Amino acid sequence: MLKLVAATKNKGKLEEFRRLLDGLPVEIISWSEVCAELDVDETGATFEENAFLKADAICRATGLPAFADDSGLCIDALDGAPGVFTARYGAEILGAGASDDERMDLVLKRMEGIPKERRTARFVSAICCTFPNGKTLQCRGVCEGHIGFSKAGNGGFGYDPIFYAGGKSFAEMSGEEKDSISHRGKAMVNFKKELSLFLADSI
Repeated sequence: MLKLVAATKNKGKLEEFRRLLDGLPVEIISWSEVCAELDVDETGATFEENAFLKADAICRATGLPAFADDSGLCIDALDGAPGVFTARYGAEILGAGASDDERMDLVLKRMEGIPKERRTARFVSAICCTFPNGKTLQCRGVCEGHIGFSKAGNGGFGYDPIFYAGGKSFAEMSGEEKDSISHRGKAMVNFKKELSLFLADSI
């Protein structure tokens, strides 16, 4: 059983990771379990760069293989924002400790008066897995959708209540339903294949 560190402190993401990698001979360990004190500056200009920075830092700190997802919401009417700043969007106004609800409210406020046909957006997920031997796996997933006019649903996390795909917000979907179409679900399907091949080659 391979111990694999998930480079996230987000319980929602950790739950998704474990669900999406179910069936592989891996034990998913959270960042908080092995190096909670480690901070990684996400200074990359792309999701891929940030995913690598997190995975590589944890792999080096623990000596264990680690994988990271860097994901975000890109809204066309906001010139691609929040983008790589999704988790800290609006910090200059809301402060560093802003809640998901506060960030969603800011997005909705900045999109007031924009009609549905111009509210197109996409969630992007980039996954990077690094191993102590220097091997790296990288995958990407994208889910196209639009920003609603209000929040809907009680599930999910982050911006899920305002992002709509397939007629529902992410927060209105079951975990399995969301996994089947989401950016992270698509990226993790590719990652699971790549990881499975890596594990087979390592035996």
